[in-house]
Amino acid sequence: MMNRIKTLQELNLLDRFLFSEVMADNEILEDVLEIILGHPVPLKDKAQAEKELRRTPQNKSVYFDVYGEDIRDVAYDMEVQQKNTKDLPKRTRYYNGMIDLNMLHPGEDYSQLKDAYVIMIMPFDLFGEGKYKYTFYMSCDEIPGLKLYDGATRIFLNTHGTDAEGVSEELIQLLRYFEQTTGENAAGSHSRKIEKLQKRVEEIKKNEKVGIRYMNAFEEKMWERREGEMIGEKRGKKIGEELGRKEGLAQGEKTKQREILAHQRPDGTGHFPDLPRRRDDHGPSLQSL
Repeated sequence: MMNRIKTLQELNLLDRFLFSEVMADNEILEDVLEIILGHPVPLKDKAQAEKELRRTPQNKSVYFDVYGEDIRDVAYDMEVQQKNTKDLPKRTRYYNGMIDLNMLHPGEDYSQLKDAYVIMIMPFDLFGEGKYKYTFYMSCDEIPGLKLYDGATRIFLNTHGTDAEGVSEELIQLLRYFEQTTGENAAGSHSRKIEKLQKRVEEIKKNEKVGIRYMNAFEEKMWERREGEMIGEKRGKKIGEELGRKEGLAQGEKTKQREILAHQRPDGTGHFPDLPRRRDDHGPSLQSL
């Protein structure tokens, strides 16, 4: 049974549609990045929601939930992820690679690669260590503490964290607010940035054009799902027909073999006839020759 459709009013910031609409505002994205990273992140261009990157028509395309670059040319991709699909570390690796592939023009030096952050916000603990924030860089196994400094950083944020060591109270409140996006939680955070975020959320939810976009996006998603189901049904039918054909051929072959064997038996039935027997005085009955 299909789940009931959430209304725009019921969405929280872990829902991709609302997240992308809200974070496309530069001031809001700057505030959220500052809370996460612990330093100001002044963006140079307008943030892009649902930004598509594809290297060639044959490659798998990537849609970044929200993408922006700051005045130092550092790139930021922020994602929300509701379910643990068991591939998130490799997905973030692919996202990082796609950012890199679109940075350099022919003839440019590798030193011109921008630093890049891929940040994923999730309502579950991907690593099971209770942290609110997991930050990964390339480092050396043989020499603890030796980092590669290649400019690639991946951050996984867990709204269900329990260990507050190393993170700010404002980040904890932000993650709590992402999962339960209400005015009450915003006010209880005692954070000017989160309260400003709540105002932006309220503006988005009251906007009729956004409401229409949301319904159109939902209908498109449902149509894509239905198309996928139809393709699956056709493939299933084809596989079933092929299996049925093979089983029919196998059964026909068995029947043919039985008929051949039957014709090779003396009585034509597949059974040898009973031979006449006699009994003598010295033992059991013997087949007569």
